[in-house]
Amino acid sequence: MIEKQHLKALTKIVGSENIYDDKAHMIAYSYDATRTRFEPDAVIFPRHEQDVSDILKYCNEHLIVITPRGAGSGFTGGALPANGGIIMAMEKHMNKILEIDTENMVAVVQPGVINMDLQKRAEAQGLFYPPDPASEEYSTLGGNVSENAGGMRAAKYGITKDFVMALRAVRVNGDIIRAGKKTIKDVAGYNTAGILIASEGTLAVLTELTLKLIPKPKYKKTYMGIFPSVDNAMNAVFKSLSAGANPVAMEFLDKLVIEALIEKLGVDLPTEAGAVLVGDVDGNVPEEVEFQLKTLQASFEENGASEFRIAKNDDEAKELWYARKNASQSITIFGNKKLNEDISVPRSMLPKALERIYEIGDKYKFKVPCFGHAGDGNIHVNVMIDISQLDEGHKCIKEIFEMVVEMGGTLSGEHGIGTSKAPFMGIAFSDEEMQMFRDIKKAFDPNNILNPGKMGL
Repeated sequence: MIEKQHLKALTKIVGSENIYDDKAHMIAYSYDATRTRFEPDAVIFPRHEQDVSDILKYCNEHLIVITPRGAGSGFTGGALPANGGIIMAMEKHMNKILEIDTENMVAVVQPGVINMDLQKRAEAQGLFYPPDPASEEYSTLGGNVSENAGGMRAAKYGITKDFVMALRAVRVNGDIIRAGKKTIKDVAGYNTAGILIASEGTLAVLTELTLKLIPKPKYKKTYMGIFPSVDNAMNAVFKSLSAGANPVAMEFLDKLVIEALIEKLGVDLPTEAGAVLVGDVDGNVPEEVEFQLKTLQASFEENGASEFRIAKNDDEAKELWYARKNASQSITIFGNKKLNEDISVPRSMLPKALERIYEIGDKYKFKVPCFGHAGDGNIHVNVMIDISQLDEGHKCIKEIFEMVVEMGGTLSGEHGIGTSKAPFMGIAFSDEEMQMFRDIKKAFDPNNILNPGKMGL
C-alpha cells in the first residue's frame, strides 16, 4: 500500500485526474495476456516527458517501485506490477505521432502510439512500417520496442530493433537521455538505444521513438503450400530461401493445428495434410512477384508439396490467411490451458527441432500443436494441458528450452522474458552472463525500483 504522502506528492506532479488508487483501476491494470494478476498500489498517467522525469526522480528518492506499461498485451508478464508499486501508463496522453518525415523516411512517435495507427499513417504517405506483431491492432510502439516485437513480416523485413533509429528515455534519477540519430550511419558513442531495446522497461522509461520507414511495395500476392509432413514443410522453408526466395512472410501450421482448424472452424484444408506454409510475397514490379512465386513453388514441390495455391484477389488472400490467423483459438480443442512459448532456432534446424518437440510432448503425454514464423525460425510451441497438470507442463517446457538452446536457439523470439520465462534464464545464459545483465541493471537503476524481477534480474 502506497503511503498517502506519496500519492499527494505525485498528484502535484500530474494532477488529480491523472493518478488513481481506486479498486477499479487496480484491477484493470493488474493483468496482461498471460492472465496472471498482480495489483499495483496506484496508476499514474504522465502527460509528457517532464512528468516522467519528475515521477521517476521522486519514486527513486523514496524507493517506490515503478512499472512502465503500454497496452498490457504482452505474453510474458513484462508489464505486470509483480512487486506492487505504481503502474506508469502511457496510453492516455503520450500517444501522438509527432512527425512523418517523408524526406528522411522516419516517423517520430510517443510510446503510447498503437502500432497499426503508425502503419496507416505511413501508408497514407506511400511509406511502410513493416513490424507487425499479432497484437498490431492494439499494442503500443513503446511496448513493441521494450519487448523487441516481431511479427509475420519478419522473414523479409526483420523485427522492431531493425527499425529503431533513435529514442528518448528517462533514467530513474530523472535524467532525460537521447540515443541514436535520424542519420542512417551513427557510430559515435555506445549503442545505448540497442541496450534499451528489449530491456522490458527495466533500465529506463521510453518517451519518444524515431522509427525507420521504407517505401511501400506496389504489388503483393499470397501463397499457400500443402505438405504431407512437417519434415517436408520445414525442409522447404530453408531450401526455398537458399534458392533465392525472399517472401514477406512464411507461416507454418502443423498437423494438429490443421485438425483443430477443420474440426472447430471448418477451414478448407485437406484432412490428410501434415503441414501448411502460407505467406505473402511483394515487389515493385509484377515480374519480381512472379519470380518469388515460381521460386517458392519449385522448391515446395521438390520438397514434397502436394498442392501450391496462389490467391487471385484480396478475398482469396484473406481465405488463405484465415487458417493462420485463427490457429491460436482453434487449438483449445486439445486442452483447457496452453503453455505458449515462442522458441527460435536457426532455420536449418527447424526439421530436427520440431521432431524433438513432438518427442518431448509424447514423453509427457501432452499434445503440442505448433505454428508460427517458420521463415525466420520462430515457432509458437503450445503445450496443451489441463490446469491440474501445470507442474508437468512446466517440466515439459523446460526440456524443450534445453533442447532449443543446445541447437543454438533462444528461449524467446519475440514475446520476451518477463516473469513467466525468468526461471529458465539459466538455461540460456551462463552465471557470468547473468551477472553482466545484473551489472547493467545496477548501472541504470541502482535502487532496483524500475520493473524489478523481470528477466530473472
